[in-house]
Amino acid sequence: MTATGGADMAACMTRSPARPAATGIPASHLLLALGIVAIWGTNFVVIRVALDQLPPLLFATLRFSFAAVPAILFVPRPRVGWRALAAYGVLIGAGQFGLLYIAMNGHISPGLASLVVQSQVFFTIALAMRLGGERVRPFQFLSLLMATAGIGLIVAHAGGGATPFGLGLVLFAAMSWAGGNQVARASGVTNMFGFVVWASLFSIPPLLLGSLLLEGPAAIVAGVTGASAGAWAAVLWQSAANTLFGYAAWGWLLARHPAAAITPTAMLVPVFGMGASALWLGEPLPGWKLGAAALVIGGLAINVFWPMARKLPGYPWRRGAAD
Repeated sequence: MTATGGADMAACMTRSPARPAATGIPASHLLLALGIVAIWGTNFVVIRVALDQLPPLLFATLRFSFAAVPAILFVPRPRVGWRALAAYGVLIGAGQFGLLYIAMNGHISPGLASLVVQSQVFFTIALAMRLGGERVRPFQFLSLLMATAGIGLIVAHAGGGATPFGLGLVLFAAMSWAGGNQVARASGVTNMFGFVVWASLFSIPPLLLGSLLLEGPAAIVAGVTGASAGAWAAVLWQSAANTLFGYAAWGWLLARHPAAAITPTAMLVPVFGMGASALWLGEPLPGWKLGAAALVIGGLAINVFWPMARKLPGYPWRRGAAD
């Protein structure tokens, strides 16, 4: 799912049931949203810890295996075609998380990974423009320029938490995430929880094949037999807390509140990711890294809040100026 760690949220927001008009969010619901985002953000640290004992593609295989089984025995298959389920499973499983786990296996720090993978927002916009004929507005170009500047700042400091190889892998992971978003959107799915559970079946074969070819049977056996209780707890956290609980709870919130009231909290994913990595793993936070985070998160904020601001009374663009 979604997410990435933080990567999981976008699919949840791709399609949701009709929502009631905004009447204010109860504090308990807001705390739930923040709790989900905290899980998605801190999940990058969990990934890094598990990779000390499990090869990355094996780890991803186990994650999606536990996400599919036994949930698939109790969750009805969504009313979408098998092709959509397969495409989503391959793009998110092998494309997004397979590449992300390889990158985080010594090529990029958890904090930077949680930040760079959010570029999926801009890849999603690009795909929507290319495949759906959607028009990209000036404020989206501004947000893209800010995020690109943030990524450029990371590139300029390659070696300070990210190698060019690791950065490239995470960007490709973000592209795969965007492709998965497009597949889910085109499928017309309304039950993203069931969609992810069933699509996970199609994530397993390419990840397992990749693990066999690139990591080897010996590494797989050693990883499964030698993993500590903590490593298995990390796998279960990925599957149950990050994927199944995160999706179910996020979908529950979106069914009860306007998306504009809930989804902005998702911008805190890299904040939790970088903060948790600094606190638990000692990842340094020099000025350039904080500056890159400010640019990327600022770009995301413009993309989210600009359309909301246009609806406010007296906003200049409401008088017909192009934006």
